[in-house]
Amino acid sequence: MQLILCSSNEIKCIEGMIGILIELLASWLVLWIYNRKNLTVLGFGLSKKRFYNFSFGLFISSLCYLIYFLATIQLSNSRLIINDNYNTTRFFQSSYWTLKSVLFEELIFRGALLYIAIEKLGTRSACIISAIAFGVYHWFSYGVWGQPLQMLFVFIITAIAGLMFAYAFAKTRSLYLPIGLHLGWNLMTIVVFSQGPLKDQLFISNGGEKPGDVISVLLLLFQILALPVIVFWYLRRQTARTH
Repeated sequence: MQLILCSSNEIKCIEGMIGILIELLASWLVLWIYNRKNLTVLGFGLSKKRFYNFSFGLFISSLCYLIYFLATIQLSNSRLIINDNYNTTRFFQSSYWTLKSVLFEELIFRGALLYIAIEKLGTRSACIISAIAFGVYHWFSYGVWGQPLQMLFVFIITAIAGLMFAYAFAKTRSLYLPIGLHLGWNLMTIVVFSQGPLKDQLFISNGGEKPGDVISVLLLLFQILALPVIVFWYLRRQTARTH
């Protein structure tokens, strides 16, 4: 998830987009070598249903993180303040960085390789493998390699999220829903509430104390399970409507 942060230097913005274009080219090449398919099998064509899926993903993931974070602030008696040094330019820079990081990860873990894995191994096995790879990847992107407890914690959270994203791709045959889910969560985490690698962004929390063990476990369970449960229900409902 360590991508180049877009600054006032436009070259860095161009470099970031070149990276995405290289991923798209590599995806097309893999699909073409596999069975003469192109990027259309990843569901890039925009339709009313795909736009709805993206919008739903963006909204519901943002809402789930908002509930989780505000509950954490309230139960820990922390203070949430607006960053006085924040401005519109910085907001768009941070949002652009977040978008690039989401597209980077989605094209790797829910792109051509997942499509081929589903074709070869079936949906269940392919989604599980994708989720494991996503969890392991975050050991290195979060810099927790060699710290067993941190590695376990990061793996559980990111692998469950990876399973949800992979299942969303498998069921919709499109990247719109997983991108919406991923982007909504990351924008709230990184850009709105300053809990990511870009540090102080729109809102900053300080002070407070750690909630009790029971409250901490309940917050953790909500963070890990609330969004996947809603998404799995949403996809099952969509499937039932189609049938």
